Parts: sequence; structure tokens; C-alpha cells
Amino acid sequence: MDKIEKKLYTATVNVQGGREGKAVSTDDNLNVDLRFPKELGGNGGGTNPEQLFAAGFAACFEGAMGTIMRTKKIKSEGVSIVSNVTLGKDANDGYVLAVAFDVTIKGVDRSVAQEIVDEAHNVCPYARATRGNIEVVSNVVG
Repeated sequence: MDKIEKKLYTATVNVQGGREGKAVSTDDNLNVDLRFPKELGGNGGGTNPEQLFAAGFAACFEGAMGTIMRTKKIKSEGVSIVSNVTLGKDANDGYVLAVAFDVTIKGVDRSVAQEIVDEAHNVCPYARATRGNIEVVSNVVG
């Protein structure tokens, strides 16, 4: 297991009430109501852990892609990721997550885009942390 040898940043968020509560970061930049989605029998009206994970993972992954593109001096006309996080149950009735990214790198050949995405899985801390723990699929589209 890789250990942190040099701390760069620590995010601190206070969560109270779980899926029917509130999440507030110490700098107040994140301040959201948490609610069960309607699809899980809730009333909606707030965000949920799956949406937060989808946003965080995709943002981190896109950052890793940007690092790779800068290192290799690859220019694009824009990058976007549609991030799908699915909550489900496994064969033992335990909760599990799966992630599917649809990645678009405008102005870059599809094979080069695929190489960038493949390398990003080795650079992105979220991708490294989830490797072998949850299914993560990245599709290069567009």
C-alpha cells in the first residue's frame, strides 16, 4: 500500500445525518443537503453520495488526463467526462458501486485519446484507490 510521504492538501467535510443530512466543508465552499434519491424511495431535493463521488472522481480523472496531455504536449479543443456511478447489490446482497466514464477529448485522434485515458488510470488517485475494489470502465467517445 502506498503511504503519503508528503501531504499536499487535506479536505475536511463535516457530515451530519448521513443520506438525510448535510455536508459542509470547513471553508464552506461545499455546503449541500444530502437526500435519498427518488429512485431509492426518498424525496430527492438534495444531492447524494453517488453524485458526489461521480463528480469528485471525474474531476480528479480529468485533472490526471490534463497532466498527461501537458507532459506529452498534446493539445485538445476541450475535455469532458460524463460520469456514471451506479449503486447496486452483489450476489451476497451487499452494496457495491460501479463507475462508467464516457470521455471526450475534442481535436485528438481516438487512439491517442485512448492512450491518455489508459494512462490516467495510473495517475489519478481515485482510479488508483478504486483499482481492484470496484468496476471502473472508461469509454472514449466523440
